[in-house]
Amino acid sequence: MFDTLLIANRGEIALRIQRAAKGLGLRTVCVYSQADAGAPYLEIADEAICIGPAPARNSYLNVDAIVLAALQTGAGAIHPGYGFLSENAEFVDTIQAAGLTFVGPSAKCIRTMGDKVAAKRAMIAAGVPCVPGPDSALPADIASIKAVADEIGYPVILKAAGGGGGRGMRVVRSGDELAAAAALTREEAQRFFNNPDIYIEKFLQNPRHVEIQVLCDAHGTALWLGDRDCSMQRRHQKVIEEAPAPGIDRSLITEVGERCANACRQIGYVGAGTFEFLYEDGEFYFIEMNTRVQVEHPVTEMVTGIDIVTLQIQVAMGLPLTLSQSDIVTHGHSIECRINAEDPYSFLPSPGTVTGMVLPAGEGVRLDTHIRSGYTIPSQYDSMIAKLIVHGEDRQEALVRMRAALAAFEVQGIVTNIALQADLMRDGGFVAGGVNIHYLEHWLTARSAQSGAAA
Repeated sequence: MFDTLLIANRGEIALRIQRAAKGLGLRTVCVYSQADAGAPYLEIADEAICIGPAPARNSYLNVDAIVLAALQTGAGAIHPGYGFLSENAEFVDTIQAAGLTFVGPSAKCIRTMGDKVAAKRAMIAAGVPCVPGPDSALPADIASIKAVADEIGYPVILKAAGGGGGRGMRVVRSGDELAAAAALTREEAQRFFNNPDIYIEKFLQNPRHVEIQVLCDAHGTALWLGDRDCSMQRRHQKVIEEAPAPGIDRSLITEVGERCANACRQIGYVGAGTFEFLYEDGEFYFIEMNTRVQVEHPVTEMVTGIDIVTLQIQVAMGLPLTLSQSDIVTHGHSIECRINAEDPYSFLPSPGTVTGMVLPAGEGVRLDTHIRSGYTIPSQYDSMIAKLIVHGEDRQEALVRMRAALAAFEVQGIVTNIALQADLMRDGGFVAGGVNIHYLEHWLTARSAQSGAAA
């Protein structure tokens, strides 16, 4: 048990964690960089500690500074949010060595699931469906790699074993491309993740991206909280998420969800997490597990009525989950739009000072944001400034509510992608539901071509 929680993150997730912690009666400590000195959420914290200059490596990635801040302020636990150090096993080791609690899974689980080859091996053992391909890293010689690729069948995809975020991946469509692709992928794997190991899988042509949310305690309870569709992506970054995934047989979702919960029991997972899958032709294929809370967790909260972050903190306290799987029931439909400080056409970041805001409201509307009028958005971090979430009795009502909420939402003084999100909410393909992960990229290409022709 602990009575003070240090939040090792920034922006909307720092505020989200604070609200959950204060709802549990905990004191909160926020660490921040010099660039975030004026952030409104710091005013809500019981204590705020500057841990370094703007570059993340000197502040939000500074393990020693974060742990020292926790010790100096009497914090008994550290919540990493998402991004930064949230999936760093060495960070967990350091926290625990200092006698503190990490709000998340064990370092062992993070290491297992962070290594894509080890994760695949663990999932196969647990009966979770995986993309066709071996559960081991590729050998060095190209002849052996070619033999594996020939057995799988082209196209294949090479991936960094320690990868993520869309880096260290390369599609190979014929044997002639294999040697050069393997060399480049190994080089990227070493450069980005300090691990040259790569692996190979069948490349699925037009899959959807579907997730299963899980929540587990230290007493043997592992629950799955439904599914999400995150197929609307640009450059492997999610733009829109929704729950549940439209058009997928619920019995299949239940089967996969139960296997995910079983996998958590087998690896001793504790905390919140997400299993990510590609879905194509009625089949699910595991790709990775995120061992943290996700940006898109609110859509699951909206359809289940479960406060994932609050339960995540309680589990870290050692408390048992009081829910059983039969208690998890989804109601209606929820959609989340990521609102970024960026140009909706060029996607260039738009840092600067917010001079005014008009916030959306109404039945079934939720806005998670840390900004307000007068807040200066720094240029050093991710451009996401808000998450607009709606809930409706069905998907059609959720779409109507999202359109109205986007029309009412104004952020003045900077450029945002609100107009882009509004266009997407009226796009025929998205409205029909079930688009694949390439849909948004094709949509943007077509929009660019139309703009060029009009000019």
